Amino acid sequence: MECRVLSIQSHVVRGYVGNKSASFPLQVLGFEVDSINSVQFSNHTGYSHWKGQVLTADELHVLYEGIKLNNVHQYDYVLTGYTRDTSFLEMVVDIVQELKRANPNLVYVCDPVLGDHGSMYVPQNLYPVYKNKVVPVADIITPNQFEEISVTILLIVMDLLHAMGPDTVVITSSDLPSRLGDRFLVSLGSQRHVRPDGSRTTQRVRIEVPKVDAVFVGTGDLFAAMLLAWTHHYPNDLKTACEKTFSVMHHVIQRTISYAHELAGPGRRPSPPQLELRMVQSKADIEDPAIVTEATVIS
Repeated sequence: MECRVLSIQSHVVRGYVGNKSASFPLQVLGFEVDSINSVQFSNHTGYSHWKGQVLTADELHVLYEGIKLNNVHQYDYVLTGYTRDTSFLEMVVDIVQELKRANPNLVYVCDPVLGDHGSMYVPQNLYPVYKNKVVPVADIITPNQFEEISVTILLIVMDLLHAMGPDTVVITSSDLPSRLGDRFLVSLGSQRHVRPDGSRTTQRVRIEVPKVDAVFVGTGDLFAAMLLAWTHHYPNDLKTACEKTFSVMHHVIQRTISYAHELAGPGRRPSPPQLELRMVQSKADIEDPAIVTEATVIS
């Protein structure tokens, strides 16, 4: 059966960020993807220069109304990423709520790009919108840890997020100490299930992820898309879904960093253009990733 995704994310002409990081791998895995570009830039902002346009909430509404008028707004998933505008984010919530009324089984995957390494990317006035409006309608959420806290606190945070709405929470990266040493990051996942008798159970997993000494742009968008895909194929098996997702990430990143070092030459750090994700070259790994990152069930 055809599975349709509405992806509302950024777009760049050069490289793989936002919709370009999400759409190609989802299409490779058999999903039909309709993309709305929240921004349209020449390239990502890690370059020295960029030009482009930012979609307003009213313009988003106009595009969605056009889809509705043609009666082609039947979706199974909505996928969203980075935004800096409160009214735009609220319009996204309105669209998700309307689509869920039409299809109660619709799954909303939200990558709430708020901050990293102790600093925030977005204005503070977005926090209450995420807390009070976005998280309650999300089904899958993929935050990263941007403050140093313990594993116990992270587990509590995931339970709090479950209580607010999402059944699946994956902390994509954290500063927790890895059992494999300081060359690894730790990710945590939690998925809540409803048993046939109506009671709830929760599966939690831990993933040790190799660090890479480079800055990539678009990996969060790719991660959210792959988690959407693999939780679709393994809806009650977060361990397998995470292993597939993180393994895809590993293959894409390793191919990208190898190519970037080859271009940069010995002893030179790769530039942003050289570190653009090697997405097309990773098509086979996206379709059928060799599992190189194993998840451990912790509860």
